[in-house]
Order: sequence, then C-alpha cells, then structure tokens
Amino acid sequence: MKRAIPRKLKMMICAALALILITLGLFYILPPSDRRLADRYSGKISAYVSENDQDEDGIDDQTDILQSAWEYLSSRPEYKSRYYEGGYPDDGYGVCTDVVAFALKGAGYDLSALVDHDIRTNNSDYNVETPDANIDFRRVRNLAVYFEHHALAMSMDLNEKSEWQGGDIVIFKDHIGIVSDRRNRYGIPYLIHHYGPFQRYYEEDVLSMRTDMIGHYRIIGDE
Repeated sequence: MKRAIPRKLKMMICAALALILITLGLFYILPPSDRRLADRYSGKISAYVSENDQDEDGIDDQTDILQSAWEYLSSRPEYKSRYYEGGYPDDGYGVCTDVVAFALKGAGYDLSALVDHDIRTNNSDYNVETPDANIDFRRVRNLAVYFEHHALAMSMDLNEKSEWQGGDIVIFKDHIGIVSDRRNRYGIPYLIHHYGPFQRYYEEDVLSMRTDMIGHYRIIGDE
C-alpha cells in the first residue's frame, strides 16, 4: 500500500512549482538585458577606425555606430513591430532594424531619409510600390538593397577575423544586426541584435550558428 504524501510536503512542492513558474514568467516578460559578454579572444586584431566623422562630434563613424547602438539598447526596448509617424519608435518598443537605424542615427545618418531617397531614385531595385519613409527603412529587405548601394561590402567568411569589426552591419535573410567589438575564444565576434520577444540578451555568440547570412557591410561615409 502506497503511503500518502503529507499535506505539508504537498504544499511545499506546490509553492516551489509556483515560484519556478513565476520566475520563468518574469524571465520572458521582462525586456532583454543589455549586459555585455566577456571578450574571450586572446589574439591580436587591430580595431578599425573610420576616417569619417559624419556628425562631427569627434568620434569616428565606426566607433560612433557601435556606441550609439548600445546607447539605444540601454533603454532596453521590448520587441514589437508597429508603425510610427516619423519612422523611429518612441515608445519603448522596437525590432531588429531599429538597432541599426538608431546606431546610424547616433552617428549622423538619418536612415529613414537615406533609404527613402534611394528607393525613389532607384525604384527598380526595390520591391516597393508606394514609398513610405516612416516604414521602408525598418524592413530588412530594403536595408539589404540600400547597404549594397551605399556601404562597403565586406567578407562573409568568419575565418577572415580581421575583416569583422565592431560597428559593421550584418544582414541575414530576415534579420539584421551589428557586429560586436568583442569576440569568443575563436575570434568570432558576437552579434548585437534584437530578434524577438523571448530574447534574453542583446549581445549573443550566434554568428557562427547562422546559415542565412546574405551580407556584411561597413559604413564608409556620406556620399
């Protein structure tokens, strides 16, 4: 005959399960953390410094883009896709393209205006029937075309470690992010990005796991 579980033990088990569920719930409800990963690469790779300073703030573009990305992410935006008059989210929400847009904005590049101009100038290269500056720059497919037109295409071979520099833009089939200035122990840089509502950290060691990369670019200045 099986012995019944004492009532007190049952209550303790239920309380423990409830605590676990609450913890998991908070884990997925709270915005991602902007904590940084440790730089684990012991090799020597010189950091690229841009010759351009678009906003003339004394910080080169490459560094400015990286710093501005973290400035935006320090507000810990939650993932949600919405339409905004004026284009740039202003309510604590955002998507992957907003990391890039705010990073470039902080360096002096208004991606909304730049992409809109390029679409109207080279419409046949874009799949956009009615241009809308409020949303076109927040779509990965449009950014892929824009950066192909106006940025320096870089190697997509992760083994060419020095070709990957913090502040570069990396584009995937349906996603976009910024290359981190920190690396894993193999010299592969981390990815700074915002990919969904269940993401826990904006900086992740995932570049070598992706098989859908379609572009790697570097901003080279206003044309």
